[in-house]
Amino acid sequence: MVKEKYPRTKRQVQGMRLEEGFYNKKEGNQKAEKDVQEREKRKNIALGPSIAVSKDFKLMTHIVAGYPSLKQSETLALAMADFGASLIEIQIPFSDPIADGQTIMRANALAQKNKITVEDCFKLLEKLKQRVKIPLLFMTYYNIPFTYGLERFCHKAKESGCYGLIIPDIPFDEEKQEHYLSICKRYKLHAIQIISLLTPENRLKKIAKIASGFIYCVSRTGTTGESKNVQKNLDKNLKIIKKIIKVPLALGFGISTKQQIEYLRQKAEILVIGSKILNIYNHAAKFEKMNEVNSFLSTLLS
Repeated sequence: MVKEKYPRTKRQVQGMRLEEGFYNKKEGNQKAEKDVQEREKRKNIALGPSIAVSKDFKLMTHIVAGYPSLKQSETLALAMADFGASLIEIQIPFSDPIADGQTIMRANALAQKNKITVEDCFKLLEKLKQRVKIPLLFMTYYNIPFTYGLERFCHKAKESGCYGLIIPDIPFDEEKQEHYLSICKRYKLHAIQIISLLTPENRLKKIAKIASGFIYCVSRTGTTGESKNVQKNLDKNLKIIKKIIKVPLALGFGISTKQQIEYLRQKAEILVIGSKILNIYNHAAKFEKMNEVNSFLSTLLS
């Protein structure tokens, strides 16, 4: 197990952001048509042909490697792929997951209790990649690759079949010191940037220049977890973001219901659901856990 030695400074999660909304009818059919064409471009800019465009949005799901066990996290990921997930985040457990809510924090704690190592996570992704064709990403916190050795980590991740990395606490501002972006580029890993609805325009422009794969936009303030409400001023903020960011957008943090999916499906190319699926698994009867997860996923994408 990688022994943690905390980075010199505790990085705050860099903001995130959301997406568009179709133009008002009064703006005319011409603009609406142009908007649709723009969306089609965005879907394929960086995601590439490996992700089939089969619906108007893609679903990204989330597991914590080793929760509740390595075997069960593998089973969960395979079910997600079978029932329509287009991308899966595999979280490498960490003791201080500052961007995550209680559900994923508890999952991290249990995975660490199970003594899950970084090597276990590489093997899990490699095993899954042999059975699914969708992109698989590692999500973790910078202390993990920093301690493991960033170049070594990226090399192993790529060898395992990883599509990209989502690391909330390594802002692009530290590139001169850490060389995170350049090393990811060397190993052809997408370094997924994170923004919020409140990320300033001048910062968005800098992020747009280095964006790779897609951008993860946080749809609310706070941490991950289920939420019944959609962030106020979502459409307004997404419209600003869309003028600057031209790669696909993944919208996450709090998405948990079919109703939210229906509302958001035209506002982002990718919608992210994490905590909700783990909560369904956790609360289901012992022999009904996977049936409940499968039923939820099936309903979500029907």
